[in-house]
Amino acid sequence: MAVIDKYLTDMLDQGGSDLHLCINQPAKIRASGDLVPISDTPIRAKEMEELLREICLESRWDNFLKKHDLDFAHEIPGIARFRSNYLYNHFGMAAVFRQIPTKIATLDDLHLPNTLKEICDYKSGFVLVTGPTGSGKSTTLAAMIDYINRNKQKHIITVEDPIEFVHQNKEAIIVHREIGIHSKSFPEALHGAMRSDPDIVLIGEMRDLETIRLGLTCATMGMLVFATLHTNNAPKTIDRIIDAFPAAEQAQIRTMLAECLQGVVSQLLCRKLGGGRVACHEILLWADGLASVIREGNISNIRTIIEANRNIGMCSMDGNLMDLYTDEKISIEEAYMKATDKSDFLEIMKTLEK
Repeated sequence: MAVIDKYLTDMLDQGGSDLHLCINQPAKIRASGDLVPISDTPIRAKEMEELLREICLESRWDNFLKKHDLDFAHEIPGIARFRSNYLYNHFGMAAVFRQIPTKIATLDDLHLPNTLKEICDYKSGFVLVTGPTGSGKSTTLAAMIDYINRNKQKHIITVEDPIEFVHQNKEAIIVHREIGIHSKSFPEALHGAMRSDPDIVLIGEMRDLETIRLGLTCATMGMLVFATLHTNNAPKTIDRIIDAFPAAEQAQIRTMLAECLQGVVSQLLCRKLGGGRVACHEILLWADGLASVIREGNISNIRTIIEANRNIGMCSMDGNLMDLYTDEKISIEEAYMKATDKSDFLEIMKTLEK
């Protein structure tokens, strides 16, 4: 067992999700949203290099020394997989490891909205799962792919950097492709996917303009495309996609997005009363008027579409936060901190203070 595996198993034993390593600091883990040390001893520079190099292929290590950034998956056989990010900071080398559960949780296990099962039934279109880093986007997407894998005879191609959740073929055929191993880049992998007769394509992260363009192209060609973005709600997600393109291309991209966007699922994790965390969602689905709103750039009207279509499974982030507070799953302070429009939550806080 590699030396770093002891830190990782300690993290798992203490219920942590992430391991943070920084020179001149003790190892720390994220548990229930907080960073807490799991050692009293600071890690020195020489020790850090030995820790990181031990589990890294020589070719990847050389790449890390050149680019000062590296992503890959590390596995402790029979225990867990981890998404590993090596980086440099003010003190020198550093790293963050995030646990990827070996068992893929189902949509029911995660208590996710039934609307996500309906999204999994779509034949084609563009579906975005969004949220800040650490909000559980990958876990939610894995549960959706697992649902399809259990229930549909589909050909699914995932394009990731690195591969996180590994699905075993059930009803579906799933092909995992990792950037840096199976293909040089996301655009190159997507070009290959287009020629491989997929029903569904999962894009691990849309990092650049060309990846977004190809994702939209796949969706307009009749594939169901799942992708992630680091945005907090549906309007910001649509704006982010359009703003990624030069002004001269934005009208064309609006038209493409209007034609193929089928859903945006935005997710935040909130501190749960009694410990742990609970997911909060904003869900935008296709509805009459959505295409024209996107084409015409009236993104502020998306809130109205969501509120008018709650009966078909749409919900706003603030509405879901209010539901979680009413159901006594989160505190009013947590709801206030996460809310977009804080006025309703502020009124409740004032009332409680009286």
